[in-house]
Amino acid sequence: MTPEVQQRVQQLRQKLQAASYAYYVLDNPIMEDTVYDRLYRELQDLESQYPQLITPESPTQRVGEKPSSQFTSVKHNIPLYSLENAFNLEELTKWQERWERGLITGDREQAFTSAKEYVCELKIDGSALALTYENGVFVRGVTRGDGVTGEDITPNVKTIRSIPLKLHLDNPPPLVEVRGEAFLSLAVFDAINQERAENNEQLFANPRNAASGTLRQLDPRIVAQRRLDFFAYTLHLPELGTGENNLAFSLPKTQWECLELLQTMGFKVNPNRKLCPSLREVEEYYQIWDTQRQNLPYMTDGVVVKLNSLSLQESLGFTQKFPRWAVALKYAAEEVPTIVESVTVQVGRTGALTPVAELKPVQLAGTTVSRATLHNRDRVSELDLHIGDTVIVRKAGEIIPEVVRVLPELRPNHAKLFEMPSHCPECGEPVVRPTGEAVTRCINTSCPAILKGSLIHFCSREALDINGVGEKLVQQMVETGLVHSVADLYDLTVEKLCQLERRGEKSAKKLVKAIEESKKQPWARVLYGLGIRHVGNVNAQLLTQRFANVKELMSASAAIIEGVYGIGPEIAQSVYQWFQVPANQSLIERLQGAGLTFNEEGREKKTEGELFPFAGKTFVITGTLPTLKRDEAKELIQKYGGKVTNSVSAKTDYLVVGEDAGSKLDKAQSLGVALLSESQLLEMIDGT
Repeated sequence: MTPEVQQRVQQLRQKLQAASYAYYVLDNPIMEDTVYDRLYRELQDLESQYPQLITPESPTQRVGEKPSSQFTSVKHNIPLYSLENAFNLEELTKWQERWERGLITGDREQAFTSAKEYVCELKIDGSALALTYENGVFVRGVTRGDGVTGEDITPNVKTIRSIPLKLHLDNPPPLVEVRGEAFLSLAVFDAINQERAENNEQLFANPRNAASGTLRQLDPRIVAQRRLDFFAYTLHLPELGTGENNLAFSLPKTQWECLELLQTMGFKVNPNRKLCPSLREVEEYYQIWDTQRQNLPYMTDGVVVKLNSLSLQESLGFTQKFPRWAVALKYAAEEVPTIVESVTVQVGRTGALTPVAELKPVQLAGTTVSRATLHNRDRVSELDLHIGDTVIVRKAGEIIPEVVRVLPELRPNHAKLFEMPSHCPECGEPVVRPTGEAVTRCINTSCPAILKGSLIHFCSREALDINGVGEKLVQQMVETGLVHSVADLYDLTVEKLCQLERRGEKSAKKLVKAIEESKKQPWARVLYGLGIRHVGNVNAQLLTQRFANVKELMSASAAIIEGVYGIGPEIAQSVYQWFQVPANQSLIERLQGAGLTFNEEGREKKTEGELFPFAGKTFVITGTLPTLKRDEAKELIQKYGGKVTNSVSAKTDYLVVGEDAGSKLDKAQSLGVALLSESQLLEMIDGT
């Protein structure tokens, strides 16, 4: 291999990288496609002839790896937090007030007075990525995951041509971490769906889902065909201190400088960003893009507002879930008109009848919507809904489609008024509307819909935790008459289960074993699993602390039940009425006969103060505890009457501290909040 070959390979890479950057990042092509293809083929041939010249940052390596069998989990070096949402300008103002209150005296106050300005960026509707560069070369791309751990999808990220494989810096830092959003343009999304339609494949619901699904493809070649794009928005230089002077750039002190440096490094940064000196300019930016976003080539659902000062960001820190120095200001839910083709009625676990409008499919906030809730009988009457009506639909909380209003002026002559049924659509029994409630209910405990919901709830992870019982199996068992009650689960045998379609002996044995193991679950879980209205897992714990066994609870009056700390009159009445029903009493007898736990043996009677030593106390948990998971610690505190919040304030009584405690510890100490280790927390409980 001659020096001329090495020089030519290097020259080809530089030309191709420059052309790719101009085309995919600057949107300003500097080379004809045919010329690019010819140079690319020449580089490919040379690397094939001299494989020792192949490097990770070569343009030929964007799609060069074999399909993966699976993705590996990777812990983020820096947590990839999501953002707190604000849905209007009033909530934006409250966010500002919160972070201002979080400032204390000294350096923080100085930072506040000298650098109170904001950077606004459009919130791209895509999929967050964390990119790692070592000595300027891209080495890893990871999904957000749960914010702490994501999936390593490096081969797929390499196919995104707006992500540089090598930073455009002569003297890059040893380690650079970049966060941003991978997305599909609307034009590319439409083209993908058109191709899928021609191939009789299921269409993607929206660009966000398509981008997320594409990134998790096991074959990078498929990812490359989807033509994902990327906007960078966060820069971390974890190994640099303020004393570094040998870099080709000055260390950024603001978010705005970070964005400019990202551009210098070769990243695509959203051009529609703005530096705003006050909240008033933020509001103007938000209002302008509320209308102009319709003309963008990609989807955006809001504005990300960040404090510009990096030192101020560092001072404010994070909650358990969000950075305090940033917020996502979301736009109002999109509303669209469509036609009601029919109305169906669903029956839930508690017997509640919910009318659902079956709609002519319509695009709404990036998804195809064909159904929308009508809530209850009162809402239907208020709307004066007719089959065939044109209605306005929106997404409640941007998740659940709902009918907002009817347009009676567009009502056709053949439109028929919808009325709630007088009998349950599942079992045919008469339905009732309890006094003071808007919900119509089926009260037939043998109703298949109620039974299915009850079985799923009873077997859920928070209740009896019977692994292997899902919706399909429940439907099979109910439809074949194998079970008529949750108690029938404990009569199931391997032979009976094997009679079900596609149920083999091995899986049947596993299920029977799981059902048997559920008999060991404590009294609180069993009570929660019964599915009594308004009794969640926390309320179940409160009740079982007060009533040592089911006999005590069954014989208690509503007034006595209401006397339990944390149990209100509505919950107390619901519990009392449930235990008065003969069918429910029979259910308890059968479950007791099956061997389920309905008591806490050996427990002495305790006073309310002994049962709930944390009553009226507010706790915050920070850091990693030695043995308890955070949810377990929270559940334990709530069990003994305490309240758990996410942020430290003057109202906080205790901060439970684990390893790697963050800014919450500093704030608690400054406010004089009592600190507890995990062992001290457990000692307080053991002493009751």
